[in-house]
This record gives sequence, structure tokens and C-alpha cells, in this order.
Amino acid sequence: MPQRHPARAPRAVKRLAAALLLALLSPLGHAEDGPAAVKPTQLATVTVNAALDHARNQLSPSTGSSLYVFTREDIGSLPLGESTPLNQVLLQAPGVVQDSYGELHVRGDHANLQYRIDGIILPESISGFGQTLDTRIIHSVSLLTGALPAQYGLRTAGVIDIDTRSGARLGNGGSVGVTVGSRGTVEPALSLFGHSGRWSWFFSGDYLKNDMGIENPAPTRAAIHDRTWQGKGFGELSYLINAQTRISVLAGATNNRFQIPNNPGQTPAYTLAGVSDYPSADLDERQRELTRFAIVSLQGKLGTTDYQIAAGQRYTQVDFTPDAIGDLIYNGVASSVGRSNRASTLQADFATPLGERNTLRYGVYADFQRGLQDNTALVFPADADGNQTSDVPVSISDDNRLIARTASAYVQDQWDISEQLTVNGGLRYDHVGGYLDESQLSPRLGAVYTINDQWTVHAGYARYFTPPATELIAATDIAKFQGTTNALPTDANTGVRAMRSNYYDAGVQWRPSEQLSLGLDAYMSQARDLLDEGQFGTALVFSDFNYRYGRNRGIEFSANWQSGPVRAWFNLANNVAQGKQVATGQYNFEADELAYIAGNWIALDHAQRWTSSGGASYRLHDGTMLGFDYLYGSGLRAGFANTETLPAYFQLNLSATRDFDLPGLGVVHARLAVINALDRSYAIRDGSGIGVGAPQYGPRRGYYLGVSKDF
Repeated sequence: MPQRHPARAPRAVKRLAAALLLALLSPLGHAEDGPAAVKPTQLATVTVNAALDHARNQLSPSTGSSLYVFTREDIGSLPLGESTPLNQVLLQAPGVVQDSYGELHVRGDHANLQYRIDGIILPESISGFGQTLDTRIIHSVSLLTGALPAQYGLRTAGVIDIDTRSGARLGNGGSVGVTVGSRGTVEPALSLFGHSGRWSWFFSGDYLKNDMGIENPAPTRAAIHDRTWQGKGFGELSYLINAQTRISVLAGATNNRFQIPNNPGQTPAYTLAGVSDYPSADLDERQRELTRFAIVSLQGKLGTTDYQIAAGQRYTQVDFTPDAIGDLIYNGVASSVGRSNRASTLQADFATPLGERNTLRYGVYADFQRGLQDNTALVFPADADGNQTSDVPVSISDDNRLIARTASAYVQDQWDISEQLTVNGGLRYDHVGGYLDESQLSPRLGAVYTINDQWTVHAGYARYFTPPATELIAATDIAKFQGTTNALPTDANTGVRAMRSNYYDAGVQWRPSEQLSLGLDAYMSQARDLLDEGQFGTALVFSDFNYRYGRNRGIEFSANWQSGPVRAWFNLANNVAQGKQVATGQYNFEADELAYIAGNWIALDHAQRWTSSGGASYRLHDGTMLGFDYLYGSGLRAGFANTETLPAYFQLNLSATRDFDLPGLGVVHARLAVINALDRSYAIRDGSGIGVGAPQYGPRRGYYLGVSKDF
């Protein structure tokens, strides 16, 4: 685990979506045999849904790429099981590096991840979907990396596709449970699912409260002022129009609230009229994160063509509330920051077989995004050297509105040249308008060759076009803050641009037996206007910027073993990711740092030379399952221009699960987990490096007990 697989709207948008739906729905009742086909008929709901699920999978090939799949059994092998956050699940895939605030980095990229639910793209959330989607909705989740086929674009470091649980698969029932543990953790959860006639449904809800919402800025066991309240909900409702057509509604909502943890013992850097003593341990900063999405999809078959058409909308919002007194005396600025983004989307994918050896896939994607940025800052007047000249703050507003339009189209052909060799070639076109006006035509080519039952090799090339995330673009008015304690290091500024890169990938998989699978994968990319992100203010919100040049290379090894009651996995990855010459957002950098980066290749702040993960589980004869997993990292970057490396870390997690048959309750599932069993203190960040706002430490030892009951 994970299993490595050989790689095989605005109003106008809403109107277009409605027109497409009507055009497709109108002939559906007559697709069988004339008028008789429109009469109500009893469908084999489970069988039809299974066939449609299989057809949907055929719309998303992975030829020439690297695919890692986590099943529900794989997730159940992790110490926290279904209570494992999605980002922690993905850390058990090769080349995935952990960062603070739940962020992930795949193969040396900063974020640049695309999330899909049942093949449908979800636009990014400001807070990152690692904290938005609940693991309990997952039937299986795949991570697709490498040289991707033409149908995948815009976010290309990794495609995370969640195959959701379904009442058609599960029958009628549900589950209820709770996890409790260290640092005040309480997490109740409920799932309901079922099917009746042509209908099927799945609903899930989760609530989490603990005292460890954000990484501790100090290496102590308990953080100060770090409570979080997080609520998540998801639902899917499907209806079978006929034996070849299904309409579904997906919806989800997340409401997360965080206290920002305090770092005690800090020395004030500024003076505020009327304030003589204000310990840094007493600050009260808070952040709230909201995300809501809803999608209507129509999936089916017209003749020999499989299709899926989806229209949806996503709203995301982050609000940071400062401690007006504390932020002023320690940082010289107290900013109330609000960011929101609404995205309307339309996606259509088609797959048409051309004879026995070719499958033509083609499709379009469009979105319209409107972003709002509200920033009201209290600052002190300052002289040209940045020295405070008054202890009475002044208020400055810096509000912005951003519009972005994306239009994409692709066509690709999968050619099964022989039983051993498959080639997938295609073209993709992307255009971004509004705040940016850039476009690119991108060729893709991938191949898979099966040498024999044991050996498979794959290789691919992809030209990528990656626009900056609209919700992260910071349109700061530099002039407003000149002559204050929030003056930016320089007044140089160039608008953020799209990244363009060439990506090469090759790998081999060896299955010496039914139990053992080994994989080796190597990749390299070269980029112009390399995109990166940094936290350049006090709010836990990231902003995009570009390096003029970027280069990235790495190699990954994975091993999986499964035999009877034993399953084990091991991953090891090496990566070097570098940038040169800051090309946009220069105002966030000191002049000496800008000069150094202009003439030197530097490591990206999230680049980790060595990353490893692994684990094992063993099921005893009485059903008890014992397991462990671990994370190892050689350390992220730190210091001036990222020239230093943080110390290596190792985190070991343990678990034991067992079912108990209790009188009056029936079978109850119980799980005991120990996170960071060795209680090793390690720094994810130390507060230095490019775009790093504060120190963050990994979790100290924690004990957790979970119980759940199926019904």
C-alpha cells in the first residue's frame, strides 16, 4: 500500500450546461426501442450502477504515467483508519512530502494538485482540499503523477481522484462512531447509504474538536491557544434514467475554525500607546475557513460513446482576525484579512472506440472565477529606514477584485498496437483570461510495454501549462504601505504568470510473485516562470510568485507485499528542485536575497532531498489487526535564500484494531492508535526560508481510541 499500477459557471456557463443537459436528455427515453422504452421499467440498480462506474473509469486513462491506488482496506491499515486526514493518507505514496498547515508536495512541486471526485474536477480551495474532503467518503483514491495524458491539465504535479462510496455498492445501512484521544480530541462521525428502485445515495458527516488545530510553533507537547472546530459534510444522490444513463448530484461543505497558536517568550519590537506589557503567550489570533461545492453530472452512453458532463460551483472563503494589540507590538502590523473565491465550472469528457485497437478521448473544461480580497491593516508610521516614528497606529485598507476565465480542450488517442504495447498521444489547449491573458497548446505522449507477466515499463513526455491559482493571487498596492512599519522590502513588482514546463518520466514495475510488487520511476522537468507559493504575511494564507527558471529531477522506489494476513509497503524517493531569478512578487524579498537568487540556483523551500514512508499490518487468527506506519524526511529548506536544511525527522505510528460482539449492540469495531510513538520532537519549519511565516513542529506522542458500529 499504496499499490503502484503500470501506467495505463458564470451565467453563460449555466446556460451552456442547461443546453447540453437538455440536448442529451431529450433522446434518452428513445434510445432503446421507440415508445416502449419510455415506460417505467424495473432496473437492476446495483448491476447498472456497476456498469456505469466501469464506463466512467474508462474515461480516465493513465497511459505513460505513474498511478498509486489506496483502497478502503489500505486506509483501514493505517493507525487512525477512516479518521486519518486525506493528506496523511497520501503521505504513504512515493515522493509525497509533508509540510505545515496540511500541505502536500508531490515530486518537488509546491501544491499544484488537482482534486477530482468521481472524475469531476474540483477547483482549489484557499485552505487546501487536504482539510476539506473527509476520508470516510472514499471507496478508493488514486494519485496520478508523471507525464499525464492530455485530458489532465492546469494542476499537474498530481491528480487525486476519489472514487466515492455508493449506496448501490454498499446496500442499505450506515455507520456511527467516535474517536477520542490526546489533546482534547473528540471526533464523532455518521454515514448513511442505500438504494431503492432507481435511486441510490450516500451521506457522510464529521465533526472534529481538539487542541492541536495547527502545528505547534514550539517543541512542547501542548500548544498554547491552538483549539480547532472542524465540521465536514458530503452527500451524493444518483438516479438511473435508464439502463445506460445516470444523473447525480454531489455536494459538500466544510466549516473550519482555528485559534492561531502562540509562541511564548517573544520580545516586543514596537511600542503602542497605553500598552506596557502584553505577553506573546496571550495573543488571540483566529482564522476561519469555509468551502462549499455542488455538482450536477450526467453520465452514460450514446451509441458506442461513453460520456460524462458536469456543471458545478465552488465557494471558498478565509478570514483572518488579528490580535490588534499583540500583532502591533510584535509585528508592527495587525491585518484583518479576508479572501473569497467563487468558481462556476463546466466539464465534458467523451470516449469513443475506433475499431478494436483505438479509443479516442476528447473533452472540454471551462470555469469562471471571481475573487475578493479585503485587507484592513493597522500600522505605525515609520521613517525611510523602517524605524517607528509614532506609537499611535493608522488604518490602511487594501481591497482588490479579481476575475479569471479558463477554457480548455483536449483530444487524445489510445492505440493498442499489440497485446504488449499501448501508446497514448494527444494535444491539449488551455487559455486563461481576466487577470491573466495566457494560453498554450501542449502535446502529450505516453507508452506502456508489457514485456511478460512480471515486467512492465512505461515512459512519457508532457508539455505543461500551469496558471497561478486565482484564489492565491495577491494584488497588493505597494505604495499604500510605504512610510509604515508594514512597508515591503522592495518596491519591485511584476504580475504573477503561468508556468510552462517540459516533463519527462520513465519507470519499470516488476512482479516476481503474486505477493510482491516492486517499482522504480525517474522523472525530470524544466520550467520557465516556475510557480511557487509563500506565506508572506501574518495570515495563514499563501501567495503565488514566479522564479524565471526552474529545474526538478528525482527518482522513486516502491515495494508492496501482500500474503494472507500480512500486508507491507515501503517507499523511498530522492528529489532536487531548484529555482533561479525571482521574476514576480519581488516586493516580498529583501534586496540582498533578490540579488543572490538572480545569480544562483537555489533549492525551493519545500524541496526535501530524501523522503520515505512505509508500514505493515498483520491480522491474527481472532481478527485482531496490529499495524504500524512511519514517515521519514531529510528536512525542508531554511535560512537565507533556502541555503540551509532542517534536521531529519522520523515519526512512527502504531495501531491495534479488533471487533467485539457486545450484548444488545452486536459487532462493534474498536481501534487504538499511538501517533509518534517514540515522542520525537521535530521541526517541519523553523520560521526561516523563503515565504515561511513561523516555526511549526510535528505532533508529539498522542493516544487515540475509536469505536464504530455498522447498522
